[in-house]
Amino acid sequence: MSRRCDLTGKAVMSGHLVSHSNRKTKRRFLPNLCNVTLQSEMLNKSVKLRISANALKSVDHRGGLDAFLKKAREEELSPVARDLKRQIAKAVAAAAEAAPAA
Repeated sequence: MSRRCDLTGKAVMSGHLVSHSNRKTKRRFLPNLCNVTLQSEMLNKSVKLRISANALKSVDHRGGLDAFLKKAREEELSPVARDLKRQIAKAVAAAAEAAPAA
């Protein structure tokens, strides 16, 4: 399993650990990943994702998983989140199509 956020694409970065004497040694900056279950209102189901704590704040700020995926670019999403975004788009289109008929 890669250390990459499913929603934002945030991944491991590398850099230097700099000592007091200014010696530089390689180190890794790991993203703060959490296993969470988020609820999709359009699909009426819950989804398990591995996302960063920063992405969790962004999902809450935007008003839920559906709103976050609506604005997200497909390049930065994982294959699971990309598929979820397409399912939500189909559900929105089906709801919009059924609404005028009622």
